[in-house]
Amino acid sequence: MSAQIAIVELGKEAIVPERAAAALTAKLGEAAKYAGAAASFTGTVRTAADEELTGMLLEHYPGMAEKQLRKIALRELDAYSLFGVGLWHRYGMLRPRDVIVYVHTVAPGRQAAFAACAAIVDYLKTDAPFWKKETGSFGERWVAPRAGEDRPRAAKR
Repeated sequence: MSAQIAIVELGKEAIVPERAAAALTAKLGEAAKYAGAAASFTGTVRTAADEELTGMLLEHYPGMAEKQLRKIALRELDAYSLFGVGLWHRYGMLRPRDVIVYVHTVAPGRQAAFAACAAIVDYLKTDAPFWKKETGSFGERWVAPRAGEDRPRAAKR
């Protein structure tokens, strides 16, 4: 098995999960044949049933955000002995149902793939310097963390 692979990208461009997963698989090359599982998470802009969301501005701390995303991805790559991890995150103005984040893990088996994917998403909620401002039928508001997002990680090693 060759070296572990991590792809971390932060940008304004739309994320296409299928292309992102294919990019990670291609980068794994021959090592991909040893993988028994892949897991992914696609996070999208959502709206509440009783409100109309027209947009969300996702701001980040340049330099620090990229560093934190890479740190999160590399930590879980090692912690779960993954073959590969991909972490794609957007910033800027987004619309309902746009993809905000896509995480893809490739591992020897399903337990590591699922657990690593969940851990990465948990860490993104608490450790990545992003701020969300929603616009809609309610006007404008900065989004506070949802209940439970500050609790210890769901995924246990």
